[in-house]
Amino acid sequence: MATTVDKGHGRLERRTLRVTTTLTLHPRWPGLKQAFELVRERTEKGKTTVEVAHGISSLGPERADAARLLGLTRGHWGIENKLHYVRDVTPGEDGCRVRTGSAPQVLAAVRNAVIHLLAGVEADSRAGAIRRLNNHPEEALALLGLPQL
Repeated sequence: MATTVDKGHGRLERRTLRVTTTLTLHPRWPGLKQAFELVRERTEKGKTTVEVAHGISSLGPERADAARLLGLTRGHWGIENKLHYVRDVTPGEDGCRVRTGSAPQVLAAVRNAVIHLLAGVEADSRAGAIRRLNNHPEEALALLGLPQL
């Protein structure tokens, strides 16, 4: 078992992770090495909420004890949140009202391509890259490999 406690931004967060190898005996999960339960307790403004999550790992106890798994799960969500923030804020994915057919998947693919292309633009941020390309359409065409107008 491993526990971390973080205090900041007006809240106290305690994360406790327990591991088991009991499920590794199940024949349908040949790559399963560990299962875990993660309990997140958050106290903010005197109110405490508890969230319980369960997970599995192909890393054995010799490669990832409870403390390492706790760090890995925390890092995973940090990456997830950062990626979603980029998609939500820069191209405005959350504001999009397209919900039917294959259009949502197509738009998500286009947004991902745009985010990838913006990484190649010299600017302080993705929003800055968009502004730069708006002001220099010839750079946008070159970025796409299209002939200049």
